[in-house]
This record gives sequence, C-alpha cells and structure tokens, in this order.
Amino acid sequence: SLAAIPLATMVVVALMWAFISVPLTLVGTVVGRSHSGKADSPCRISPAPRPVSSKQWYLHPWVIVLGGFVPFSSIFIEVCFIFSSIWHYKYYYEYGFMLLVFINLIIVRVCSTIAMTYWLFISEDYRWQWTSLLFGGSTAIYVYLYSIYYFLVKTNMSGFFQTLFYFGYVGMFCAGIGLLTGAVGYLGTSLFVRRLYWSAKYFRIVKTQSARVDTGGPGRQQASRGRPAAQAARALNGVCDDG
Repeated sequence: SLAAIPLATMVVVALMWAFISVPLTLVGTVVGRSHSGKADSPCRISPAPRPVSSKQWYLHPWVIVLGGFVPFSSIFIEVCFIFSSIWHYKYYYEYGFMLLVFINLIIVRVCSTIAMTYWLFISEDYRWQWTSLLFGGSTAIYVYLYSIYYFLVKTNMSGFFQTLFYFGYVGMFCAGIGLLTGAVGYLGTSLFVRRLYWSAKYFRIVKTQSARVDTGGPGRQQASRGRPAAQAARALNGVCDDG
C-alpha cells in the first residue's frame, strides 16, 4: 500500500529513540539526582504549619479555574488558527505572530499568578506553591472546553475512533499547555515570593539595628556602626541567621 510507512523510516525512528531519547533521559535523571539540593529560603521557615484563617470565597483553591480565562483570551485567535491547521489541513505560516502570542501568554500568565499569590498572602494564606501551579495551568481547561466546541460545531467527525483520536490528541495538547503555563506561573511566583520575603527580612534588620543605635550610648553606636551592613549582606546571600 502507498499509505504504509517504509521500513527504513521505522528503523530510523527506532534508532533515534534508542540512541538519542533514552540516553538523554538517563543523563537527565542522573544530573537531577546528583544536583538536587535543599530550598534556600531567605528567612526561617517554621516546621509547624500555622492555621489558615477564613477568607473570601474568591480566594479558595477551587476558584483557581477562573484564573485561566484571561490568558486564554490572549491566545484565543491563535488557538483557532492552530486547530484549523491541524483538523482542517490548512497551511499555517504566521510563525512570527505565534511567537509574539506565546510571549504575551507567558507575561500574562506570570503577572496573573503573582497577583493571585499576593491576594492569598493578604488573606494570611501561605499555601502558594500548589495554588500557583494549578492557577497557572488552568489555561488548559479553557483550551479543552474550546476543543469540545470546535469538535461539535466546526468538524464533521463522528464515530468512536474519530472521537477518541480527536480528544486523545487534544488532551495531550492541553496537558502540555497546562504543564507549560503552570511551570511558568510557579517559577515567576517563586521569584516574587523570594523577593518579597527578602525585602521583609531586610527592612526588619534595618529597623532593629536603627532601634539599637537610637537606644545605645556613643560607644555602642560606634561599635555597631558596621553591623547593619553586614547583616544586610548576609540577607542578600539568603542567610537566615540574624545573630
């Protein structure tokens, strides 16, 4: 049959998987296990979890699915073109515009996740890690909902195998988008949280040292003149010891 894949092509794909994909996976596993370290927090972390006070309904974790609408609206037109190119066999040649849309998605996703984390901190909820990851990945939910609409309205697919083929590929596509946007949201929020707590620690050190200088005598003022700068330098390096 003319539609059959040539044997040479199948052999080349198998060799690429065996000699490229598998070694890179093993190397990544070894590097990840050997270079994994402890979290370097800019301040002390209490081992006992603090109880979270009650908060508004829009700050609960189950509302995080609403956070993906704004990033999805920024890529909606591009998603339409991509779906038309895949399922209607149309040519797609606006790769430069796709790059701009991708950069815009990253910026919007990071900013919205940081804003959500900031509101969590205002409500005295410190559980930002999983919230930022799921809030960032919630864009994939809207992409999948749009794929359902596209399947029912824009395509003529029917039958079990066509439906399974369509939603299987769309599910993997949405999983990739969810992992990408979730990772970007988490990394951006992690930098924001680290900077936020470092700033709080720095100003607390400066305030403490200023109070000591104001209450001490002339000799004590001279002895402690270089101490705030040293402690600020240690705070810059992420050292949590204030002594």
